[in-house]
Amino acid sequence: VQLVESGGGLVQAGGSLRLSCAASGGTFSINTMNWFRQAPGKQRELVASITGRAGSTNYADSVKGRFTISRDNAKNTMYLQMNNLKLEDTAVYTCNALYLQNEVVGVVWGQGTQVTVTS
Repeated sequence: VQLVESGGGLVQAGGSLRLSCAASGGTFSINTMNWFRQAPGKQRELVASITGRAGSTNYADSVKGRFTISRDNAKNTMYLQMNNLKLEDTAVYTCNALYLQNEVVGVVWGQGTQVTVTS
C-alpha cells in the first residue's frame, strides 16, 4: 500500500488550501487515517484523524474550526481542507493510514507535502 499526498503550496495568511492523500496498491481496506505536520525545529504534531467507515474525526486544538478532514472511501482518498491559514501552519504535512491487506495489519506513510503560509 502506498500513500501519495498532493495540494501543498504557498498561500497568504487567511487563505485556503486543500490537501489530498490517495492510497493505492492492490486490494486493501483502510481504517484510521491521519494528517501530521512538522515545522522546522519542532516535533511532529497530529493535526487531524478520521476513523474507518464511520468517519469519526478528531482535531488538534490549534486547527479546530479552521481545518476539516474528510475521506472518500470509494476513491481511497483522504482530504484536509485548511481555511484561514496562519503563519504557524507552515510545515510539511504528511498523511498516514492503518490498513489491512492479505489479513496483515500495516501502517503506511506518505512522502509529505510542504505548506508555506506567508504574511
